[in-house]
Amino acid sequence: MSVMADTDETGNTLGDAASSAGAVALEDRDGTAVLRVDGDLDLALAPKLRQLAERAARLGPAVLVIDLTGVTFLASAGMAELVRAHRGRTVSTSLRVVATGRITLRPLELTRLTDELAIYPSLSEALATG
Repeated sequence: MSVMADTDETGNTLGDAASSAGAVALEDRDGTAVLRVDGDLDLALAPKLRQLAERAARLGPAVLVIDLTGVTFLASAGMAELVRAHRGRTVSTSLRVVATGRITLRPLELTRLTDELAIYPSLSEALATG
């Protein structure tokens, strides 16, 4: 596992992003891009998720996994970014979302996003699925 940590013109690391309420980190797991989200996935953190999801897609992985197991609050802005990542992905990239429990899975069920997104109960299962 390695963190994808290039820097932009200001010297900021592109492999992760954080706000006061949460963080998003982009990792490479043997050719699979994994976005780990921690904290509140709300209006403050959603743009950071979008930025790193777009960066991950440009790298051209076969699979992009967004891991929400560290999320403590899932707002509509966060769900909108999941839909954006799903609908905006390239044809060759499969999107998988790791969500479990009432904090992340329940809002996805209530909004029927579980009908659109590939949801997995754990990161290991999302990575293992061929």
